Amino acid sequence: MDILLNVLENRRIQEEITISGSKSESNRLLILQKLFPEITIDNLSDSDDSVHMHHALTTEDLLVDIGHAGTAMRFLTSYFAVNKGREVFLTGSERMQNRPIEILVNALRDLGADITYAVKEGYPPLKIKGKELTKDKVQINGNVSSQYISSLLLISSKLDNGLEIELTGKITSVPYINMTLSLLSQIGIESSFEDNIIKVFPKESIDTQTVVVESDWSSASYFYSIVALSELGSAVKLSAYKKESLQGDSCLAEIYKHFGVATTFGEDCITLTKEKNTNRETLVRNLKDAPDIAQTIAVTCFAEGIACNLSGLHTLKIKETDRLVALHDELTKLGAKVIITNETLQVETATSINSNVAIDTYNDHRMAMAFAPLALKVSIKINDAEVVTKSYQKFWNDIEQIGVNITRL
Repeated sequence: MDILLNVLENRRIQEEITISGSKSESNRLLILQKLFPEITIDNLSDSDDSVHMHHALTTEDLLVDIGHAGTAMRFLTSYFAVNKGREVFLTGSERMQNRPIEILVNALRDLGADITYAVKEGYPPLKIKGKELTKDKVQINGNVSSQYISSLLLISSKLDNGLEIELTGKITSVPYINMTLSLLSQIGIESSFEDNIIKVFPKESIDTQTVVVESDWSSASYFYSIVALSELGSAVKLSAYKKESLQGDSCLAEIYKHFGVATTFGEDCITLTKEKNTNRETLVRNLKDAPDIAQTIAVTCFAEGIACNLSGLHTLKIKETDRLVALHDELTKLGAKVIITNETLQVETATSINSNVAIDTYNDHRMAMAFAPLALKVSIKINDAEVVTKSYQKFWNDIEQIGVNITRL
């Protein structure tokens, strides 16, 4: 399905939106719930990724196919490795079969896991024979996807002696590691993170409890962009959010001050208000701790006619698509001048936006959603728009609620 977004004539917005639970938190908690059945989860994400995760954890089939769900692939690799007596063939989409997983597999093998590559060395699909892992120390490169590290952390309390992880090199996406450790602490599992050493202590069982998932800050980013492009006085209220968030993408509240967007925290909600005009200075930001919001920020800068210099983006090359190349190609269609390297993206100041451009999404939910706010400036077409369900089932309905006129093609 393609979608045509007609330019929004009335750019003074007043709306309330409820956003599903964080995909990042939900997928971690689904693994923990399987390891500790004492957990009940409220406000679980309705994303495709979480649906795939839940199905993979409940099926008895030999073949487990997680589609495009990268988080599920990484977390399940460790989970099935310690699921004694269970054998699985873990696979995914064509793109997933070209996303590297060797660093995680090597770490699990160092702990004693029985994992083999079914097709290509270093990539899914994987043949996993679950067994008891008796070793309790491992090294892993910290300058890789934090999901590899979180994958190990989620299973570590179920190892007889817990687990000590030594992170080598520069550490990427620390907030996501801290999110995992905070969730472990919340359910009663002790850990420590000092310098480059993480220790998680063993735990056989926990107290019966309910964990409420905070709504997804990555999903909130698109409404930050919408409010940034709207008229002064516009406001959008989003539920359900916490000021003391576990999610790295909560840095949006600080970043979008550059665009004149103020964030007011209420009881389990935030209100985004366009209070000032956008600062015309170049936005310079290192997003190593929140790379998933890079696409949204780049599009916002281009739409507002300001330059940006974003760094810390090396992990974007191994996402659903090479997001740096995809951003370059699609922004260029719109008239932007873009320079990318393996870890940076620069967008020059623009004075106009090409209208009626068709944006390709590359099986990447964030490409579709990051470009949608441009409807406040020009009419735009989003190809394969249903990819948003990977993380945000109701996205297009919520965009219509804002007032954007959508034609489904």
